Amino acid sequence: MEYPFWKKNHYVSTSDSPFECCHQITDDVLFNRHVIKEFRPHPGVTSKFADWSNDDQLTELNSLPDGGIKWRRIGKILVSSKEIGKGSNGTIIYEGKYDKRPDAAVKRLVRNYNHVASKEIDNLIASDWGENIVRYYGVAYDDDFVYLALERCTCSLDDLIRALSDSSDNEFLDDQASMDDYKIKLGSIRDMMQDVNLWSADNYPSPQLLKLMRDVVSGLSQLHGLRIIHRDLKPNNVLITKYPFGAKLSDMGMSTFLPDGRSSLGSHATSCGTKGWRAPEQILHSKCQKQAMDLFSLGCVLFFCITRGQHPFGANMEREVNIAKGNLDLFLVNDMPEAYHLLSCLLSHKPESSWVNGKLLLMTNGPKALEVLHHPFWWDSERRLSFLYDVSDKVDWEFKQYLQKIKKIKKSEVNKYKSAFPEELQKTAKPIFKFLKKEWDQIIDHEIMTDLRLQGFGAYNGGLVKDLLRAVRNKVSHHRNAPEEVQKIYGGYPDGLDAYLAGKFPRLLIESYEVASKFCKDDDLLRKYFSF
Repeated sequence: MEYPFWKKNHYVSTSDSPFECCHQITDDVLFNRHVIKEFRPHPGVTSKFADWSNDDQLTELNSLPDGGIKWRRIGKILVSSKEIGKGSNGTIIYEGKYDKRPDAAVKRLVRNYNHVASKEIDNLIASDWGENIVRYYGVAYDDDFVYLALERCTCSLDDLIRALSDSSDNEFLDDQASMDDYKIKLGSIRDMMQDVNLWSADNYPSPQLLKLMRDVVSGLSQLHGLRIIHRDLKPNNVLITKYPFGAKLSDMGMSTFLPDGRSSLGSHATSCGTKGWRAPEQILHSKCQKQAMDLFSLGCVLFFCITRGQHPFGANMEREVNIAKGNLDLFLVNDMPEAYHLLSCLLSHKPESSWVNGKLLLMTNGPKALEVLHHPFWWDSERRLSFLYDVSDKVDWEFKQYLQKIKKIKKSEVNKYKSAFPEELQKTAKPIFKFLKKEWDQIIDHEIMTDLRLQGFGAYNGGLVKDLLRAVRNKVSHHRNAPEEVQKIYGGYPDGLDAYLAGKFPRLLIESYEVASKFCKDDDLLRKYFSF
């Protein structure tokens, strides 16, 4: 089953219904503004299907035994009579083709909506969208309609997650016939995606799901690099391609362009976005609307993916209130420290201003999309181990510098020369060892600890985080020389050793990362983990 660019629950403003749209222009018209000089209505074309006997491609298509489907040409667009979707304000999606491309989704828009397009979006259409944005092919007109040719994808992220998590729940379908059709669609997607596995046995995201989530972040980074705010990011507005397997942002109808020199929309801000997926400042009609709004929605989308279709702000009817009040629930990712940290950064933004006269004057300041792409949540085993190795090196260097300095000073002045980095790192011992109730050298397998001591790199203090990091560094450096019985315990390198350490000390990486990000972003050794 193919999935068109437009989706049924396209846009919601203040209504509880996912099918009611605000009076905002759709992406069709935004594209239309840019290409209006490029295409003109094909001579003689009307709004009804016509027979083009002098068009070889059209004649061939109309001669196919395909159940009576008829085709017509409008400029470079071939439109079939096969309807594959419907939208608001008379919008219909047809199966189609564009130029030499074999497949396209053709969105037919009532032409009366042309005038609604914003002047600020012209540069958006002229931009190179990149691989994680749904492709726009072209536009054509007849007397009554605008026809927009778009890349055709397989399904939405929402459908994929629900299909592969065996969930057919849809809060917006209240009649049995629609629910039955929806279940049939999910079954078709399930059959098509049989070789796709989104979650591992321990419920962590699989490499395939991580790839899709990275694609979403990359698409958002591409938009923000063009100073564009999407403003309606949600699982239904992310489309999935099977070949090659990936995700692309779609439905740019609510997006807007930030003029140079401005960081927020100011008086141009609106309460656009879909209920349950929009940021607090959208709900509360704040004029301080920035690209950070998209990062909040991104956090909801990533949580939805990781948790097999759940939402960090509860059930559908509760979400708007919970978002406005900041009632965030990340319980489902408690055992995924890197995911928890990333989602907290995206969804727990502190406002620049606060409650004033009973109203929340909010402008969130979370991470940027490019920063999200480099968060430890995405790191592979080799990079995770490399980071811990380098942190240990940095701590050792700081300690040696400290010893050099105190040789020449009075004992009363020693504390002045202590480095804040090792001191703060040791404070993470409590969260790292919180549930373990043992010193780290009693948690590591006896055989591994014995091997570490036999290597002759000095004694280890089981209460010190820096010594745990040193043990990790020594294991990374000498993993090839480890005895066979030790290698069997943690398996191969780097994946096996990383999994072993993450199992024993789940918070070691993220706690070390948090401290290093505060003190070492510009350090020669650690800069590579924070510079993009």
